[in-house]
Amino acid sequence: MATQEQLHQWYELAQQLRVDSIRATTVAGSGHPTSSMSPADLMAVLLSKYFRYDFQNPDNPNNDRLIFSKGHAAPLLYSMYKAAGVINDEELRSLRRFGSRLEGHPTPILPWVDVATGSLGQGLPIGVGIALAGKYLDQLPYHTWVLLGDSETAEGSVWEAFDHAAHYTLDNLIAIIDVNRLGQRGQTELGWNTKAYAKRATAFGWQAIEIDGHDLTDIDQAYSAAVTVNDRPTVIIARTKKGQGVASLEDLGGWHGKALESEDAKRAISELGGERQIIISVDTPDDQAQPASIGNAQPLQLPKYDKSKKVATRRAYGDALVALGAAQPNVIALDAEVSNSTYAEDFAETYPERYFEMYIAEQQMVAAAVGLQVREYKPFASTFAAFFTRAYDFVRMAAVSRANIKLVGSHAGVSIGQDGASQMALEDLAAFRAVWSSTVLYPCDANQTAKLVAQMSDRNGIVYLRTTREKTPVIYEHGEEFPIGGSKIVRSSDQDQAAVIGAGITVHEAIKAYDRLKDEGITVRVIDAYSVKPIDVQTLHQAARDTEGNLVVVEDHWIEGGLGAAVLDAFAGTSNTPIYDGPQLQLIKLAVRDMPGSGTPEELLHAAKIDADAIVEAVKSQVRQPVGV
Repeated sequence: MATQEQLHQWYELAQQLRVDSIRATTVAGSGHPTSSMSPADLMAVLLSKYFRYDFQNPDNPNNDRLIFSKGHAAPLLYSMYKAAGVINDEELRSLRRFGSRLEGHPTPILPWVDVATGSLGQGLPIGVGIALAGKYLDQLPYHTWVLLGDSETAEGSVWEAFDHAAHYTLDNLIAIIDVNRLGQRGQTELGWNTKAYAKRATAFGWQAIEIDGHDLTDIDQAYSAAVTVNDRPTVIIARTKKGQGVASLEDLGGWHGKALESEDAKRAISELGGERQIIISVDTPDDQAQPASIGNAQPLQLPKYDKSKKVATRRAYGDALVALGAAQPNVIALDAEVSNSTYAEDFAETYPERYFEMYIAEQQMVAAAVGLQVREYKPFASTFAAFFTRAYDFVRMAAVSRANIKLVGSHAGVSIGQDGASQMALEDLAAFRAVWSSTVLYPCDANQTAKLVAQMSDRNGIVYLRTTREKTPVIYEHGEEFPIGGSKIVRSSDQDQAAVIGAGITVHEAIKAYDRLKDEGITVRVIDAYSVKPIDVQTLHQAARDTEGNLVVVEDHWIEGGLGAAVLDAFAGTSNTPIYDGPQLQLIKLAVRDMPGSGTPEELLHAAKIDADAIVEAVKSQVRQPVGV
């Protein structure tokens, strides 16, 4: 039971957090002061008594983790940092200014922020990933605390997180729902019906605790119960008032995302008891242990495939991931219930302690990967490439988080065959190319796939690998290297009349076209652009110079945004691209244009006009026929 002195200290700190949230947003002229005021009591007790964190060493593996899923309450988080003594008042008042670390929503530019938030519904799924690391990999007793807004519980991703947290018995995960009743445009779906929240959480297998979010004793008791439970995650459902403590703001609509004018702010601050300059000493972790060892590193021995064989690149991904797991014990695999198709199942069988099944919950899978990399693990997450579209906002926000995650999409393009358009990723290259600082790879054979998987592990940012369902010929020796940002010239001569640029499945169609064209006296260069982003600009420029600008790009993807767009971008004048100084381009893009249906891979490639027949026709339209042909 808290003493009267403790209760008074918590009250004063909570009022300071409210005051500072108002001050910062008023100076900024924008922000969310009322959304920051409702959970101030919750955060005051957490920071003062329960949160274990070494602010001087944010990388301490024993630190608790705090995620503000309601990222618009950033002024409250920054006010907490001021109270912890790690930012000063001047920096607090730089909120939302150009160049300030205190952005409108939290980002890891601040060393105490693990992930960017602000796109609602993401904090708890990411928290699941961090809690998985804590319980199963680090095997350390730290807690992951997540502050959610009540509005964001309408997001399906939140309930994916509730489901998976209970499935994995994440008793180190504590969610706090700030039930302040008011969303952006009015009352939330459930208002103050905290019992409804509790029933839902309990049905998912959580411990649910309903409290008055402004009663400091209630808060203290709820946290005490949460940190002692040892068989399930806990959610604290706190009824609060938006704008708590200021009569002109309290529980009134129309204030979401609005800063107070100067005079209104002065009155509100006075009503809250004025400015305070409380600095508290946040408890550091009691335990100073190191994360558990999850294996000893072995020399990397990638699989090797004979050129006489046909091997699906998805098969090579599974083989390479197992090899990488032996060499790097911090490699973790996740899959969305298709591991027998992506071949992530091989890793699951070999290293079950480092594999997490995410079932058919792609948002949770990507979020868990983001959470795992917070603790410096290297997560590889795989599913059918088409289904990553469900998690695209999580990928986008992962880039804002400066996260290092590896995503692998199989069953891409019309070449998957009979399953039809619902399973065919035809947007993925465009989508992943558009992600900030991403890497996009599309191998055409098994040896190339293995080498690229090995490089993915140490590549920063969002790294996406597209694999093919069908078995394809092994065209490279296992000793060849495939640097990211490079390409391979598969066929060439000194008299090339055109260059055919493909990736993945279309490289094999380009080789077939090469043989047919050669028989007709037409020589072409075949370029395997396995690195779609970054793309090999120099090789493309040289090909254009050598062929009088005759380029044919062929891809198993919609015509917008994929390999063809990447090739064109290589010739656009940008600060990162050398200026092209060759002949005028005569570029033909062969890509999927019409909605595909079911059929054999060969039928579908032909119908989409991205097979060898289409390549031959395109090249002939560009080059002059030899005399007598």
